[in-house]
Amino acid sequence: MEVAAGAGTGPSGKLENGKMDNYPKELDAGALFVLKSRGTWLHCGYHLATSIVCPSLLSLPFALSLLGWAAGTTWLVLAGMVTFYSFNLLSLVLEQQANLGHRQLRFRDMGTDILGPRWGKYYVGPLQFLICYCSVVATAVLGGQTLKTIYLLARPDGTMQLYQFIIIFGLVILFLAQIPSFHSLRHINLVSLVLCLVYCVCTTVGSIYIGRSKNAPIKDYSLQGTREDRILSAFNGISIIATIYGSGIIPEIQATIAPPIKGKMFKGLIVCYLVIITTYFSVAISGYWAFGNQAKSVILSNFIGKDSNGRDLLPTWFLLLTNASTIAQIIAITLVES
Repeated sequence: MEVAAGAGTGPSGKLENGKMDNYPKELDAGALFVLKSRGTWLHCGYHLATSIVCPSLLSLPFALSLLGWAAGTTWLVLAGMVTFYSFNLLSLVLEQQANLGHRQLRFRDMGTDILGPRWGKYYVGPLQFLICYCSVVATAVLGGQTLKTIYLLARPDGTMQLYQFIIIFGLVILFLAQIPSFHSLRHINLVSLVLCLVYCVCTTVGSIYIGRSKNAPIKDYSLQGTREDRILSAFNGISIIATIYGSGIIPEIQATIAPPIKGKMFKGLIVCYLVIITTYFSVAISGYWAFGNQAKSVILSNFIGKDSNGRDLLPTWFLLLTNASTIAQIIAITLVES
């Protein structure tokens, strides 16, 4: 659905050609990117899953090691419930605004309507750009590190440096960034969802395999450090879980849904949170169970090493598969967040 150039509105608030004038008056390149509104609720689920479920979930066992079993699992459940409610509430507000004749396409549009034009233009817009910029830089570095890990697994004596892999990853993103619209990412995001399930299954299986092996690491679930250290660690664990849950770009994704949009976002959220429940809890619980308070900031780091008999903890091909699916999903995440 596109707004014809020069179309005017009558007293009823409708365009002269009979279409509802429910888009911002000025459609810049960012608005046009998300405005190709042809998506279904299933496409919405793909987009949401890619924007929220990302390789940062591999830090969940580490977060549980900072909180312990009871507090960690409780916060994991509460954060899921709160974010699901918040995302659904936000989508209902956007849906109501669309029904009233004004469809908000981005957070900046919401900021303009709620806080005023200056706040939307000079505060919300630059803030969202800064977050987007930092996310792209972070994913580029993470992508380069993952590429280097794959390279060293295949060639342990390799001489390539990290910056070279970051450049390679950046060039791939630069090429794929030429995709004309958010809706065009639906196939990539479907593949991303499948890849997410692949590396989460690999992580869960790897944790269980190591945890059940004869030379399994000693499982210690006690909280380390002094009382003050444990308090600071708890806040760190809470922030990790909150960050992993709270990255849904609801307005931009809802803008890709074909009218009428009623109820479609809720179905998309259901798809997304089914993926979240499957991945977050399996990785968090299995990783913490296998390594206890020795879980590292990224659980895949616990997979690289030797057991007491000098054998690899996991086969090289298994590590390659896990890291390859991770790097492929990072590419999709970078495209969505950029």
